[in-house]
Amino acid sequence: MSNRKDCLAAQRISRLLDENSFVELGSLVTARSTDFNLSQTQTPSDGVITGHGLIDGSLVFVYSQDVSVLNGTIGEMHAKKIASVYDMAMKMGAPVIGFLDCAGIRLQESVDALDGFGQIYAKQAQASGVIPQICAVFGTCGGGLSVVPALCDFAFVEKDGGKVFVNSPNAIEGNRAEKCDTSAAEFQSSETGIVDGIGTEDEIFAKIRSLVSILPENNQADVYTGECTDDLNRACESMENMRGDARYLLAEISDGHVFFETKEDYAKDMVTGFIKLNGMTVGAVANCTEVYDETGSKKEEFEPVLTARGCDKAAEFIAFCDAFEIPVLSMAHVTGFKACKCAEKRLAKAMGRLTYAFASATVPKVNLITGDVFGSASVIMNAKSIGADLVYAWPDVKVGMMDAKLAAGIMYEGESADVIEKKAKEYDALQDSVLSAAKRGYVDLVVEPQDTRKYMVAAFEMLYTKRMDGPFKKHGTK
Repeated sequence: MSNRKDCLAAQRISRLLDENSFVELGSLVTARSTDFNLSQTQTPSDGVITGHGLIDGSLVFVYSQDVSVLNGTIGEMHAKKIASVYDMAMKMGAPVIGFLDCAGIRLQESVDALDGFGQIYAKQAQASGVIPQICAVFGTCGGGLSVVPALCDFAFVEKDGGKVFVNSPNAIEGNRAEKCDTSAAEFQSSETGIVDGIGTEDEIFAKIRSLVSILPENNQADVYTGECTDDLNRACESMENMRGDARYLLAEISDGHVFFETKEDYAKDMVTGFIKLNGMTVGAVANCTEVYDETGSKKEEFEPVLTARGCDKAAEFIAFCDAFEIPVLSMAHVTGFKACKCAEKRLAKAMGRLTYAFASATVPKVNLITGDVFGSASVIMNAKSIGADLVYAWPDVKVGMMDAKLAAGIMYEGESADVIEKKAKEYDALQDSVLSAAKRGYVDLVVEPQDTRKYMVAAFEMLYTKRMDGPFKKHGTK
């Protein structure tokens, strides 16, 4: 593999890729600068191993920072090697995977190193929406380097040794690492929206391999990424009992019960991830009101409302799917918006992002209503009016402006309780019934929960050849 096969950076590549598939590029590159005693320092591969290999037979390009060489710091040639990997990956239409373990910018190279940072950022921006970008943080990733995982499509952090930060915990006024380690994997995973998962190195390698097998190789590749051996008409008997846990519902309808969740610790009230339907990769966005553990016990519960974090998480995921022509399935169960002072600061902007993401996406879009949906929140969650191609609903859900009793109380304020109760029943039948919504064309079909899988398979099969052109514009502004 390399002239330094024993280094940790090289070992990580070997553990990720198919056996003996890695071909190193630029192994003889060393630091060009000789300032500040660099001429006396050995810099093999200039602190980063780059090349290409295979994951389950599919081509990927890889770079892995070597912390044993100048602490893995980024200098001129180090950055050029990473930029070169991106150039080759875009030519070949293959994903880029980066392993970050770096003390930051190389001080001895100053502006040359700064220019190197800019080159990496520029290549990531060029590659965005063209090839999947995946990174894993196994050591330090601070300051300007933290932009790299933020620009990647998917990022993972080693739970014990991985550190991601813009400012170190001790540099934040009033804070110390002992008080709140803002660089820790757990904090970054739950608070920033950058991290898709944390774990041991081996767990992260397994997640990356699974992710690569699910994703198209580039933005022009097919979304049929595997063969289906699962029964396309398989009944999902327990769907109704677990309707609050979107993670369970998505796993239940997917081929072989495969569900790859993204940003799993962030905004848990909104679930995003990938499922397979008859071998086709489908992106899923779902409201979540309950989380169950492996034993079936409820461990978390959320209101059926949209939150700022949940909207941002879903919008970013939909944008990725749209860029790579991955169909989108939404599961809607939402009755309003988070009501608190903190949410009010960001919620409207986040709602706009999510609305724009659904409305502007040209990929096949299917909405499945699994719980009550009320008000404009239900529109934002992929209603027909903002572009859903097909809308399905389970038979016992409510679809309307608001809960019937609340509506009757507003419309007949001051009337007796009997009158309000009577009008609430009328409103429920005329305005909140799923059948009423179906009669108006807002719901295409009412399906039984156990039949969900076969209808979703059929829907996306039919929509596979969808083509849609919008008005000419350079890009949107959200």
